[in-house]
Amino acid sequence: MERILAAASAVLGKRVSRPIDLGGSSRTHVLRCETGDGGTVVVKAYQDAGGFAAEAAGLSLGGGFGPRLLAVDPSFPLVVMSDLGIAPSLADVLLGESAEAAREGLLTWARAYGRIAVAGAGRQQEWKRSLAAYSRQDAQWRLFHDVGELGEVLPVVPAGLDGELTALEASNERYPVFSPGDICPDNNLLTADGLHVLDFESAGYHSAFLEAAYVRMPFATCWCVFRLPEGVEAEIEDAYRKEVVAVHPELADDELWEAGVRQAVATWTIHMTWVLLPGARKQDQPMHPTRTPVPSKRQLLRYRWGRLLDELDQGGDEFPAVREVVRAWLEETAEWDVAELPRYPAFTSAGPA
Repeated sequence: MERILAAASAVLGKRVSRPIDLGGSSRTHVLRCETGDGGTVVVKAYQDAGGFAAEAAGLSLGGGFGPRLLAVDPSFPLVVMSDLGIAPSLADVLLGESAEAAREGLLTWARAYGRIAVAGAGRQQEWKRSLAAYSRQDAQWRLFHDVGELGEVLPVVPAGLDGELTALEASNERYPVFSPGDICPDNNLLTADGLHVLDFESAGYHSAFLEAAYVRMPFATCWCVFRLPEGVEAEIEDAYRKEVVAVHPELADDELWEAGVRQAVATWTIHMTWVLLPGARKQDQPMHPTRTPVPSKRQLLRYRWGRLLDELDQGGDEFPAVREVVRAWLEETAEWDVAELPRYPAFTSAGPA
């Protein structure tokens, strides 16, 4: 802690003190600190150089939706940012009691990420230069590579699976947009002057479909996952799509859009199965160690697989090998005694599921 405070003070040019731990993760320390002039700043120190470089570069392309970058120390590494203050997160309102507050929060969230995509349009070279200024690593954003990487979680390896995974990987490079990366509910503050993004550690350019899938799944990589009412889900997805067509007008085509989002749902589902299934096979655990309510890992996995089969049914005969794998996962875990994933608490009294 003393090393972090000393480094932050040196790079900011003023003393920071009286740190309050804001949580962070296994990769970061995030501290709200007082400055000598009576203000506060947020200091974020990193274990991972890639996360530091993406965040430092990403804040400059964030379109004003994140904190202001005040100072950077690549040698530590750490960043000093403006303090966004205390406000409810999107996770707070989804786990709350007001359906209208949750719906408005989701609409604000979807529109904000669409506008971030617009703000980043045509700036890929600027992004690469900024990233290179903070890191010499070649940052290649990949969700999975091939069957061999997924071997630990595959109950069967049907013919054609490797080719289908390659096709999914390729599909997720189309229609790139700038994104902070980890767009989960708890990384978004709902303030009086709009939504503010807290986390740019995974910032970069990826397919608009990967972003849109966060609505349809919902929230592909997150702990705060329950079901959305069908009408709300469609409204939120449409809000994002209306913004992002300004970057990629082709996405106004319904058939193209549906196929792209469906493939992104498959990509995220396979990736998160790879992340969660080894541990879930041994023991079921909640998706978050302290927040409640949350689904369990087994509950979430079975929901994801069922939802993916529903999505693939809309695409006719595409991805038969992926279908076979998902059905095998469901069969393998049929004895898991888990309840069906319910709606978000904010929507539990908002009509039929």
